[in-house]
Amino acid sequence: MDIDLIFQLAGISIVITVIYTVLKQAGRDEYAFATLLLGIVIVLAMVIPRIANLFDTVKDVFNLY
Repeated sequence: MDIDLIFQLAGISIVITVIYTVLKQAGRDEYAFATLLLGIVIVLAMVIPRIANLFDTVKDVFNLY
């Protein structure tokens, strides 16, 4: 597994958490929630192709078609 992916996910998580906290403290709850959802979408967009690749590899290893 790429260690770069783990660092990217950690960096995105830290940035989203800071932005969420600042917006929440400023009273902009709607924007804070939208930022949180955007972060989740970005992370899922990065992880889902890797999971699909994992399933393809498992199918190839066990000859499941």
